[in-house]
Amino acid sequence: MDDQTPTTPHRPAPGPVPPGHVPPVWTTPAPPAPPQPAWHAPASPVLQHLAPPPAAAPARRAGRLRIGVAGLVAGALIGGGAGAGVVALTDDATGSGGAAPVAAQAVTITDPENATAVTAAAAKASPSVVTVYVSSGSSSGSGSGVVVTDDGYVLTNNHVVSLDGSTSDASVQVRTSDGTVYDATVVGTDPTSDLAVLQLDGARDLIPAEFADSDDVQVGDLAVAIGAPLGLSDTVTDGIVSATGRAVSTGSTEGDATVLDALQTDAAINPGNSGGALVNASGEVIGINTAIATVASGAPGSAQSGSIGVGFAIPSNTAQRIAEEIITDGTADTAYLGVSARTDGSEEVGTGAQVVQVQPGSPAAGAGLTAGDVVTAVGDRPVTTSTELTAAVRSHAPGEVVALTVRRDGGTTTVDVTLGTAAG
Repeated sequence: MDDQTPTTPHRPAPGPVPPGHVPPVWTTPAPPAPPQPAWHAPASPVLQHLAPPPAAAPARRAGRLRIGVAGLVAGALIGGGAGAGVVALTDDATGSGGAAPVAAQAVTITDPENATAVTAAAAKASPSVVTVYVSSGSSSGSGSGVVVTDDGYVLTNNHVVSLDGSTSDASVQVRTSDGTVYDATVVGTDPTSDLAVLQLDGARDLIPAEFADSDDVQVGDLAVAIGAPLGLSDTVTDGIVSATGRAVSTGSTEGDATVLDALQTDAAINPGNSGGALVNASGEVIGINTAIATVASGAPGSAQSGSIGVGFAIPSNTAQRIAEEIITDGTADTAYLGVSARTDGSEEVGTGAQVVQVQPGSPAAGAGLTAGDVVTAVGDRPVTTSTELTAAVRSHAPGEVVALTVRRDGGTTTVDVTLGTAAG
């Protein structure tokens, strides 16, 4: 997209990190990414993934985030490479099943009469949240994950298992809430949605998370984040759902741009939270934490690298669908419209997504969209920028029929499009 401005990626600290050491976070400017056709990876504002804290000398994942809000640029992707904090993994593996249980803090209710909604939600969901340790060569990092099945399938972020896109062949271990460490294999990844599925070797009788319908989430709902920020397993923070349907773009490199239709929360999430759970008051997963916003370089407070109360999670409906597809055949499908678009007007006051090009034979071409059309809504969801168009389309599954509101020749019309499947 012509209006995309990538954000600054966090870089891993050089060399091994001693146990307990918390390395600093460096940021370096990244070159702007060129426009990309929407049928490949439509993009716009860029978010930053939360870099996972390193495990056993992990290397931190970097990402960046830029959203269409003045003064904010991409925050850190919260998992994936060496992180903003380190807790060394020193357990000795005892066979393919992992290591013997080690000390781990479980969330328990010790005073039921004075327990809060957060306490109850955390006590229910925490047994289903794990810490993910990733290493490849001299790089390593840690993030979080959510148990999907009792026999060892775990959902996390793609940027966690790929160490922020630096490897496709990492060694992975997972620590469950009871302290057991398992070797894990990557079943499949979906960079487009920044999701990945792991399978724990020899695991059984795990406690799967319960997933809520993210379409029912409302602004102001209680939001509890559970994960391993800075390598600190079983960390719980709370806040509210600040926004739904927030179109954000994350990525640390040109080919790493990911446009998400996200839930926004002010619950504190930091590097290492990536892939962890965002749950509601009932302890049900409403989202998979994936990115935070940070203050733009040079702006007041720009030295701050942790949570500023603007975090993003992949909605549970999307996460569940992608996880099920990966578990079934190792891959996941992404909805495809087939247009290259740019924001009509400036990014700050966009009035729609203007179609620049339509790919021949695409769903958009079949529905009669042409260059110059301005898409202003997908269904009942307003579209003011090209990123919002991408996010709105990707919130649907391939094969779904969506109604596009289009401004054309001074008038407005509605066009029905059956979404296709993006090429892998």
